[in-house]
Amino acid sequence: MDCRPDCGACCTAPSISSPIPGMPKGKPANTRCVQLSDTNLCKIFGSPLRPKVCGALQPLKEMCGSTREQAMVYLIELEALTAP
Repeated sequence: MDCRPDCGACCTAPSISSPIPGMPKGKPANTRCVQLSDTNLCKIFGSPLRPKVCGALQPLKEMCGSTREQAMVYLIELEALTAP
């Protein structure tokens, strides 16, 4: 599955504990990554600076749904279910 244009849910909803350029302590859940462009594309896609967890997350129909809003709901729920 290809990413939906102008979504960015996977760069907003989940927490990331790895350092990100501009966010040395990672990012909390439901917080927009500083590397997410105004058009919701990763500014460091393909860069070695991109956290490995970001590269490992692949879009799936179940995760992405039909809209950004559906993806946000799914990912925020997943974040809550997997929080320590």
